[in-house]
Amino acid sequence: MSRHQHPPRRDGVDPVTRARARRRALQALYAWQVSGGEVGQVIAQFAHEQAHEIADLEYFEDLVRGVVRHRAALDEALLPYLDRTVEEVDPIERAVLRIATYELHHRLDVPFRVVINEAIETAKRFGAEHGHTYVNGVLDRAAPDWRPAEAGRTR
Repeated sequence: MSRHQHPPRRDGVDPVTRARARRRALQALYAWQVSGGEVGQVIAQFAHEQAHEIADLEYFEDLVRGVVRHRAALDEALLPYLDRTVEEVDPIERAVLRIATYELHHRLDVPFRVVINEAIETAKRFGAEHGHTYVNGVLDRAAPDWRPAEAGRTR
């Protein structure tokens, strides 16, 4: 099994449709960050496009609405792990980090290793040439602090 494939899950979650939902959420959040538009309109635009490919629409909407709703807290959580302000982070990597931070804090049903791997893959696909390296470094430092039990650490 290649590292891009995910094993079948017993809980009924399809990792492929989840990965597509994350990619669409990234695109929607990038558009929202750039335009500052109303989140409902951004979701509607991307959900319509999403309907043409098989994706987890519910997860897509949860990610987008969750990141927008919790943006200040997500950015505050990220700040100690960044080498610059959140607004100085490349817009694609910023959106990837916000999605991953939202998942790590609010979607405890998703294993932290899955969140990190998906963030890296999404950054590789859409981000700058070495953007995935930055995303990986931030999340590798943050995830064990945010999910110590999964990381095998105690505080």
